[in-house]
Amino acid sequence: MISRREFIQASLAASTILGASGLSRWSRAMAQQSLTQDQLLEFDTFGNVTLIHITDIHAQAKPIYFREPEINLGVGDALGQPPHVVGKDFLKMFNIEPNTPEAYALTYDNFSDLAKAYGKMGGMDRVATVVKSIKADRPDALVLDGGDTWHGSMTSLLTKGQDMVNIMNQLGTDAMTSHWEWTFGQDRVKEIVEGLPFPFLGANIFDVEWDEPAFEPYKIFERGGVRVAVIGQAFPYMPIANPKWMFPDFSFGIREERMQEVVDEVRAEGVDLVVCLSHNGFDVDKKMVSRVKGIDVILTGHTHDACPEPILVGDTILIASGSNGKFVSRVDLDVRDGQMMGFRHKLIPIFSDVITPDADMAALIDNERAPYKEQLEEVVGQTEDLLYRRGNFNGTWDDLICEAILSERDAEIAMSPGVRWGTTLLPGDNITREDIHNATSMTYGACYRTEMTGETIHTILEDVADNIFNTDPYYQQGGDMVRIGGMGYHIDVSKPIGERISNMTLLKDGSEIDPARSYVVAGWASVNEGTEGPQIWDVIENHVKKIGTVKLQPNTSVVVTGV
Repeated sequence: MISRREFIQASLAASTILGASGLSRWSRAMAQQSLTQDQLLEFDTFGNVTLIHITDIHAQAKPIYFREPEINLGVGDALGQPPHVVGKDFLKMFNIEPNTPEAYALTYDNFSDLAKAYGKMGGMDRVATVVKSIKADRPDALVLDGGDTWHGSMTSLLTKGQDMVNIMNQLGTDAMTSHWEWTFGQDRVKEIVEGLPFPFLGANIFDVEWDEPAFEPYKIFERGGVRVAVIGQAFPYMPIANPKWMFPDFSFGIREERMQEVVDEVRAEGVDLVVCLSHNGFDVDKKMVSRVKGIDVILTGHTHDACPEPILVGDTILIASGSNGKFVSRVDLDVRDGQMMGFRHKLIPIFSDVITPDADMAALIDNERAPYKEQLEEVVGQTEDLLYRRGNFNGTWDDLICEAILSERDAEIAMSPGVRWGTTLLPGDNITREDIHNATSMTYGACYRTEMTGETIHTILEDVADNIFNTDPYYQQGGDMVRIGGMGYHIDVSKPIGERISNMTLLKDGSEIDPARSYVVAGWASVNEGTEGPQIWDVIENHVKKIGTVKLQPNTSVVVTGV
């Protein structure tokens, strides 16, 4: 008798074959300028249940450029494992040819040239086309949104997320979970949730006063004769990564025991398939599903990883679907007698020039943007450099932001948060107001100016580094490393907390940072209530207007060792 695990492994091999052969077909076709929508959506329907997963859209309704990370370090058991593999190593691991469409979509290699060849990606009107195509094949497919959906653009800020709420309602979403949604404040979240036509799931969100579950933990769907439980897992570290004062009545956390209780509860109700719709982050989800028994599929989010193949953790498959609307994951499952017997998976790249926009969704998006069109499209400057963010350390967008802070706030040292969201501009592009907001738009964007001692700065860097490079995923509570301007340092990621940061240097004169001396520091995205200062997007806009054209010096101020 073949075991369930062997069935899963056989399905994983089928998924790999589908992914590799399918990708090579459409990469050759694109090279011949003949890539078609049908080729992108080609899929051998399998089993009796289909899941459609999209996550970390960050309010990007229109097609965008988004460069994948150049540095994504894994520590401990994650060293050298997906998603902590980038560039040529990533291509080799997944058997992808360089300079192909999939190489462009999934890595940073030769990004500018490939972007010019293959165009922008994403666009919720294109995503809608893909969803409708899948549903034409499998009408009862579940559309699941992994969160970080309402936040991240100028229009989402101005409408308090309503533009994306309207878009996701029209998409036909069946359930969602959350993270940056909460930065609109708990009252706004509750207001939106009351009007949603689908459940806002969070098994790990509790009411502070009563220490009781505050939102629906799960929803059971009947699909293809199968009872499917979708359990929501919101971002667990809200009060650490984002301002606690914006959602004082709620607590979060991984709540591993709670997750096991919920899985056991739905299993007791007789469900056939358990799906966890999570915003934990890739490594946290890998650990959680290795300890919580009974989850068949985990749809992961938060860390913006795009994996062309599922990752197998015990008997659970882990699906990572990227960010910014660049990809949609389709997962077909064969579920029989209460067990997942096999699956097929495809990470569908949303090439905006290839996929026909859905007319209804395109009209809705244009209508949502119409009141702000002039503001969005105003050109404030140009860039000679590729402007990107994503990576463990400074990207060029971060360098520009820090440069603007140092100049406009008359500071010695600049700090910018290591958030993962923020789209990319190509060399020669205009910089519009919308572009600046795509890298900075948030509800607590005041750019403060204060004084900090060298010791305080060192402590901040050590704390943030531990949030990223702690070998226990459950202690990885941050985004990427805080970005620094005006100062250099060395970091040894293999060291324990308190020993990672050294050689802190003030760049303007090369002097060593004195622990006892006070330095003028400016930054933004402080989690402290009542932070004062101009909004960061205004700081950047003023700076770019003054310089006209962005031309950045290569940033070698951070030296990384211990990799």
